[in-house]
Amino acid sequence: MNFIAMDFETASRQRASACSLAIVVVENSQITDSFYTLIDPETEFDPQNVRIHHIRPAMVVGQPTFPAVWPHIASFFTPSRIVTAHNSPFDVSVLRRTLERYDIPVPRYQVIDTVRTSKRLMPELPNHRLDTVSAAMNIKLANHHNALADSYACARILLGQAAQFGESQLRPLMKITAA
Repeated sequence: MNFIAMDFETASRQRASACSLAIVVVENSQITDSFYTLIDPETEFDPQNVRIHHIRPAMVVGQPTFPAVWPHIASFFTPSRIVTAHNSPFDVSVLRRTLERYDIPVPRYQVIDTVRTSKRLMPELPNHRLDTVSAAMNIKLANHHNALADSYACARILLGQAAQFGESQLRPLMKITAA
């Protein structure tokens, strides 16, 4: 399988407030690279979000804004690329709203949600949160809500599901994002 796993953390409940991003690259069913950055969201932080991900406003001072990050990752978001995220509707909407906020064209790409694959392929789990699915699949998740740790876990979940259930079980669950 070839895909990227992505995860965003946001400064507030506003989807266009990305304050960190991670991408894990998978080529030929092997993790080959990763990218992580803090992002200056140019907006206020909500204390509830800080409690979840522990990214504080002072940590993003001097960090790039999203328009400075986009040129480094844009090549991963094409119609022929598969992007996965655990609860992809959230991460896809963060990307979309952030791009729209900065008047950057929104790309089309293929998406597969590991919450959805987990519900379909592992219905016996008590819930399908990232930590629960990771534990059920013996995937280490040491720093949950760190975008890089979550992206690695998501990539390993999809790889594990492909190995256990077959890629043919995953393909029908893919969607193309709307432009």
